[in-house]
Amino acid sequence: MDPALRRAYNAAFSTDTYADYMHRLEKRVGCKIPFRVAETPLFLPTDLRDYLARSAREIVEQISRPAVIEKMKGAIPARLDTPGMDHLPNCVQVDFAVVRGASGQLEGRVVELQAFPSLYALMVVQSEVMADVMRSMPGLDRRWSIFFGGLDRDAFVTRFGRAVLAGEDPENVVLLDIDPPNQKTYSDFRATKELIGVDSVCPTELIREGRRLFRKVDGKLVQVRRIYNRVVFDELEVRKIELPFRYTDELDITWCSHPNWYWTWSKYTLPYIDHPAVPRARYLSDITEPPPDLDRYVLKPLFSFAGSGVKVDVHPEDLTSVPEADRHGYLLQEKINYEPALTMPDGSGVKAEVRMMFLRAPDEAAPQLVLNLVRLSRGKMLGVDQNKDLTWVGGTVGMWPVD
Repeated sequence: MDPALRRAYNAAFSTDTYADYMHRLEKRVGCKIPFRVAETPLFLPTDLRDYLARSAREIVEQISRPAVIEKMKGAIPARLDTPGMDHLPNCVQVDFAVVRGASGQLEGRVVELQAFPSLYALMVVQSEVMADVMRSMPGLDRRWSIFFGGLDRDAFVTRFGRAVLAGEDPENVVLLDIDPPNQKTYSDFRATKELIGVDSVCPTELIREGRRLFRKVDGKLVQVRRIYNRVVFDELEVRKIELPFRYTDELDITWCSHPNWYWTWSKYTLPYIDHPAVPRARYLSDITEPPPDLDRYVLKPLFSFAGSGVKVDVHPEDLTSVPEADRHGYLLQEKINYEPALTMPDGSGVKAEVRMMFLRAPDEAAPQLVLNLVRLSRGKMLGVDQNKDLTWVGGTVGMWPVD
């Protein structure tokens, strides 16, 4: 989006550039990446970067108020209400669609938010590999950043370690997900191991003894004292996986982020936020008559993952077909008009979402903005199915020159 940087990148880009980039990236993380990685970074101009950072911080501050949190706790299912919830989450994501504002400048509109870990480690590795690729491009052999709050790479890794490890030895901390090597995000798990030494472990491999959980390392039992929780409840319930513990159990562990925040800060929170960057949103259970301008709204399940179940073109029957008992689990949100502001070499426009990513160590009062993640799209939505067989789409990172 920075026009000078974009022109320089597009002029130097070729299909060989992308092949080289993917080869280097997959070699660095030590595995194939099953999701699509975009051909380019997003060069974030200062004005847009400042807008997104300011808005994200204001929104997180707003939903951090104790009275709002108490209301949001109503989203936690009783069967998954986990003991030991902390006062604020350790990981927070605020996703912005890049739009053209009324002033004509690029701005952001919140698509969703979540208090769940994202690809923190992979973004560091991915940006480093991209910087290596750009060293051979005229005008782009620069020092680059993806970090906020005055952080550089080393300071980010320290902060990341403080949030995830909370002072524990990495051996006593696990990144928990179902069958990690077969998760699409396994490359991030590998990058997490590189940065802070934490292993990815399937919950079925844990061993319970009373209130304590253990894992086997070189044939010996090692206590698990903290869990970097990457288990998505949708997958856990659909696959009907039996765990050696229940989330409602009292256990001698701490969490990053605590599982209750998955529900508490989510799309469920959006109707309670009053901010210019947040489109109007209402629970379907609060709507008795469809709005006359229904074409201006999207219908979203509150707790689906990766955009599943979202209806972009909403018809009255889509609302009436949701059973009364399930209507509290859906959100009707004002449609966002993405601006195709990233220009491809052939002149086509590409749409972007920027995820502003926060971390909070247990001894810190509030989450702090640390880095970003970007998804590019040329389809109606940003999901894989809507961008099938397209180029210049997929996951990337927002970058800017340090100097």
